Amino acid sequence: MDVVALGELLVDFTSAGISGQGNQIYEANPGGAPCNVLAMLQKLGRNTAFIGKVGKDSFGEMLVSVVKEQGISAEGICYDEKIPTTLAFVHNAADGERTFSFYRNPGADMMLRKEEVEEALLKETKLFHFGSLSMTSSEAEEATKYAIWTAKQNGAIISFDPNLRPALWNHLDEAKEKIAFGMSQCDVLKISDNEITFMTGETDIDRGVQKLIEEYQIPFVCATMGNQGSKAFFGNEIVEAEAFLMEDTIDTTGAGDTFCACLLDYILRYGIQKQDKERVREMLQFANAAAALITTKKGALRVMPEREEIEKVLGGKSCSSF
Repeated sequence: MDVVALGELLVDFTSAGISGQGNQIYEANPGGAPCNVLAMLQKLGRNTAFIGKVGKDSFGEMLVSVVKEQGISAEGICYDEKIPTTLAFVHNAADGERTFSFYRNPGADMMLRKEEVEEALLKETKLFHFGSLSMTSSEAEEATKYAIWTAKQNGAIISFDPNLRPALWNHLDEAKEKIAFGMSQCDVLKISDNEITFMTGETDIDRGVQKLIEEYQIPFVCATMGNQGSKAFFGNEIVEAEAFLMEDTIDTTGAGDTFCACLLDYILRYGIQKQDKERVREMLQFANAAAALITTKKGALRVMPEREEIEKVLGGKSCSSF
């Protein structure tokens, strides 16, 4: 495997209009940040596998079917006979930004146990990716830490995306503690501007990231800043790329995950050390374009952009080298 990810696999219900009776209609979109990342990596030609847990219900069966449909190995997915699949309702503002209502108290993804982690996948992968939401319960936290340890022992690059969702934590101090642990373990960090502020108190991206790099010794960091674009931090270098703003943006769900996948594809190709600034800038442009495209569609896992679509946004520039 190129990339194995562990975490939440859930259903994102997004608005699909109003019924003839005046009721809100929702569309059930497969989602969950770690698996979204894998779906985009599959589009980029990578071999991926997911480790997680869903309920033994119609939603869980649908999710596993979609994972397989995308070409992601479902060997690491298991079922919970009692706890239902996690559901999330996505509420979109006029500008495409989102709030969430979660039905996860608990959800099946929280019940993944250490002994259910498919160890063989972690021994074979080049890169292991995880987020903070798999540490919102003691069972899944133990499984996550075991997966990190196993992947590290077998030489994998470790990637982390905090993916902060305040509503899913009992206390934000706990969220900060678990995110700090994730940062202490990773070689590659993808983090958003609001997460930088949450962890450091800094609204200045450069100062905030520098604090994180100094405290956690992270070799490669990418910060996403919404319509302000993105930045990469490595060694003593900072590289920046502007965002691509789409007129037909309808849903920002999955934008960060799409960006993260492009980053990981780059890391697999070139490694972490001795980066070329221009090549990193090209990677950021590619990732920004891919993230912009996903905002024009509802959901994420099933609708990741093709490389040709991304090149079109970039003005026809070939992206085969990054």
